[in-house]
Amino acid sequence: MDTTGSHVAFHDPFDQDEDPMANDSFLLSMPGAFVEDDDDDDVIGADDDDNDEGLAAMAGNNFFFGPDDEEFLDGHAFLDHDNDDDDDDDDDDYEDEAVEEDEEDEEDEEDDDGMGEDDDGMVEDELNPQTILGLFRDGEMTGLLTRGQLMTLLRHRNLSHVLFNSADEADITLTRIWGGRAFRNTPKDPNRFPKVPSDEGRKLMRIGTFGTNNLDLRAKKTLGRRMLERELALGDGEQRRRNNDIVTQSLIPGTRAEQIVHYDHPVYSGQFSDDGNFFFSCSQDFKVRMYDTSNPFQWKHYKTVSYPWGQWTLTDASLSPDNRWLAYTSIQSLVSIAPTDPSDTGDPYTLALDGNAQTDDPLQRAQHSFGIWSIRFSGDGRELVAGTSAQSIVVYDIQSRTVLHHIRGHGDDVNAVCFADKASPHIIYSGSDDAMLKVWDRRSMGDGREAGAFVGHLEGLTYIDSKGDGRYILSNGKDQSMKLWDLRMAKSSAQFRSERPLRLSSHSNFDYRSQAYDEDDWEPHPHDNSLVTFRGHRVLRTLIRCHFSPPSSTNSRYVYSGSADGKVYIWNIDATLAGTIDVKKATMGTRRHDRHTRRWYQEPGGWSTCVRDASWHPSAPVLVASAWNGYSMARGTCTLHAFDEAGGDESDSAAWQSVDCDLRPNPDMYFSVENAYMSAAR
Repeated sequence: MDTTGSHVAFHDPFDQDEDPMANDSFLLSMPGAFVEDDDDDDVIGADDDDNDEGLAAMAGNNFFFGPDDEEFLDGHAFLDHDNDDDDDDDDDDYEDEAVEEDEEDEEDEEDDDGMGEDDDGMVEDELNPQTILGLFRDGEMTGLLTRGQLMTLLRHRNLSHVLFNSADEADITLTRIWGGRAFRNTPKDPNRFPKVPSDEGRKLMRIGTFGTNNLDLRAKKTLGRRMLERELALGDGEQRRRNNDIVTQSLIPGTRAEQIVHYDHPVYSGQFSDDGNFFFSCSQDFKVRMYDTSNPFQWKHYKTVSYPWGQWTLTDASLSPDNRWLAYTSIQSLVSIAPTDPSDTGDPYTLALDGNAQTDDPLQRAQHSFGIWSIRFSGDGRELVAGTSAQSIVVYDIQSRTVLHHIRGHGDDVNAVCFADKASPHIIYSGSDDAMLKVWDRRSMGDGREAGAFVGHLEGLTYIDSKGDGRYILSNGKDQSMKLWDLRMAKSSAQFRSERPLRLSSHSNFDYRSQAYDEDDWEPHPHDNSLVTFRGHRVLRTLIRCHFSPPSSTNSRYVYSGSADGKVYIWNIDATLAGTIDVKKATMGTRRHDRHTRRWYQEPGGWSTCVRDASWHPSAPVLVASAWNGYSMARGTCTLHAFDEAGGDESDSAAWQSVDCDLRPNPDMYFSVENAYMSAAR
């Protein structure tokens, strides 16, 4: 299917009559398409076999363009899911050899269905002058145009105006040509953004809802002094409790990584269990890896499970409350449930959330099915709730294997769902690309009407998280903002439907997967009923996740989110920034630059990082960031960050270690951060 505002025409992943390799034909016609530098000379030239001699480098759009979210592309188009590392391990002359893969290249040319031809495989949208001119927008990055795109651009009547007029006039022209963001004759109010610190957030901090109040103390004590007083048990019981809480919530993890776990594919999510004894990660190779983290600094890998019918990637996973079962999903209506017991080596169970139990053939079912973006266990572990690509919420009874509710409750994909209270299965939240956050009561879902709604985001929601108290909700949005909500302030269904919804993306061509967000598009929502708005991170490229910090290790003091700029952002509840964890800095150069990596040089050195998920340990000052990471973001990492008591130099990396996904060291492939720094210096 075609995606509005995108530079490629997407194919329906569930159309079984279509050649699954046909999607490869658009690779070289994409702005910023992946090309291989076969001679390892850091220059893409005609001597690189698979590349079109007609490619021209120019300003363009080259974010890692994957359909892990609303749109699906066949995985062959971007990543080689074969085990590339085996070839490297057997290649003694790996670093010095020129590429000797003529046979593979011939096979690739056959499989790519015209990938090396000039423009035969190009779709109509690729040669649309508006699409091509749109690549010149400010903020876009260096990419590639095909010969056909370049000739179309040169023939366009607006080119001379763009090239020979002033920057302001050219920008106005391109804004109009782009089609979707109208030029504004008068600038917007620079004070339209939410106030920082937030008054509502300050109130929540003062009353102790989020952490112990440290705002009214006349003489604020240093962390070292408070720790000394805690050890000496100074003060009365109330003073000691308060002092201990302040110490606990002050232990924010830093950039320094205690451990870097490398994956051969991008990591899409990773979470600790509620008791902290278990961690799981989901990657694009359709595998979930489980680790024993009873000692958060000494992990043990003990089990890996697979999803048999994966489409593009694993989209989500959820651990049952008793830690015995793990449910995980892909862009299919089938949910796999695997036991976490390492001695249980049986195949995972399969649940059909589309209610179609007549056939065991997943390919036949997929023709009339949907993808699952989000999955969650209920607090009692008896039910699952899912958000789907069919604009719906599904409630499923595990024991009876029946669909209890399938409600089409949104106007677009439902990217995230969760239960409001871990102790109750009744209240459910859902977040969608229609920019709405809705509240559902399980006891009245039969009529298909929401119990309440929250509005305030200008673009689609990527993730939602409940504090677990049945009251506070957190959401991440493609409008580059994160919002805190109070269930008591939800709009009634009647009020919500009487107000005209505002969704900027409904009349713009903004595609968060491949474009930078224009801050001029941000404006306060006239019906915003959120408490606090957090800004500063980048919600781009993928469905980036956000969370509340845990009550034990942080006293519920913070909220945090991943970011497309390679960092984890941590905020106080008043929207002030409490800290950042620079995952890109902590990992750069820690993996060997293998010849199978697709290079597009979007950043110096080609190393790029997008933190998609993060998880704070429930009882230790430790955070794990799960990321697309490496050269061209073709690989993945889970990095362990802890509170740095010394607060020393980030490059002091004597204790840092780099391991593979099974926690095995491989010095030839994965470097310690110390060695990476030395290599970079050379």
